Amino acid sequence: MKNQHIFRRFQYALQGLRASWRSEKSFRAHIMVFIFVLDLLLVTRPAPVWWALLLLASAVMIAVELINTAVEKLVDHLHPAQHEAVGAVKDILAAAVLVACLAGGLVLIAFLYTER
Repeated sequence: MKNQHIFRRFQYALQGLRASWRSEKSFRAHIMVFIFVLDLLLVTRPAPVWWALLLLASAVMIAVELINTAVEKLVDHLHPAQHEAVGAVKDILAAAVLVACLAGGLVLIAFLYTER
């Protein structure tokens, strides 16, 4: 896979997005939140800094969810049986997603508070 043309690497990334969309309810939920945020930005047309903050927070939330999905799929493949360490890894990944979502939510609350 190394040293492949950039368009081929882009195709792999799109395949990853499609696979996550098909298999993960959480990923679909994050995309719906992103669409809501994008709609909110288009309707309210805030200052550019709010566009940057809200889009960055949304991207981080989606990226962390993608990492969570990838690592969980790998762990499940390598160790399909339940194990305490595997459970801890999955819990920590879920915590990372939670932190990203809470941070994004706080940015959204700050935006809504300042834009009234």
